[in-house]
Amino acid sequence: MLIGTLDAVRRYPVKSLAGEILERAEIGVAGIPGDRSRALFARGEHGRAGKTFRGKESDRLHLIADAAAARDEVLRSGVDVELVKGDHFFDVAPISLIVDSWLESVSECVGYAVEWERFRPNLFVRADRGFAAPEGGVIGWDLQLGTTRLRVRAPILRCVVITYHPHDESKEPRILSFLAAERDATMGVYCDVVHPGSVRVGDPLVKEAP
Repeated sequence: MLIGTLDAVRRYPVKSLAGEILERAEIGVAGIPGDRSRALFARGEHGRAGKTFRGKESDRLHLIADAAAARDEVLRSGVDVELVKGDHFFDVAPISLIVDSWLESVSECVGYAVEWERFRPNLFVRADRGFAAPEGGVIGWDLQLGTTRLRVRAPILRCVVITYHPHDESKEPRILSFLAAERDATMGVYCDVVHPGSVRVGDPLVKEAP
């Protein structure tokens, strides 16, 4: 079953900071190499001391790509942070995926095409005309993309970060309000990597037969 075509690939070298545009990517069991491999951790007496300092704590991090510049931005707000390197700082699973058709209802609510970049997925897919399943309907599916095989684990629970415009400082609170009221605050799905491989923009995303 054809779900759609891979339209964009993103990697986020530092968790919560701006992402990188990729035309292709190798995907291992732990996800895309270099994806969220560093993170800012709060220090001192901050409420998140010893934990990642995220977009929930700063509405500008997603606009900054350089870790040093992001640290300076946070320091100006009175919070001390340090850059920590690791394997990956994922919330739940190594790969996140959004299909454009899942955005249609929220776009109708706000009256314009909601930017998929708000949701910071690794993989963004343009749906085939015959695909109509919601996120909840694809849980457990095995997906083939390029030479990579993925398994859908769960819908992604969303927070205030999706209200931030991906390219400027404006905010759209109606997006989160709609998702909370109509979709259990979810958008997109988390995937595990069953078989490592490579993906490229233009690859078909296919549901594998059971």
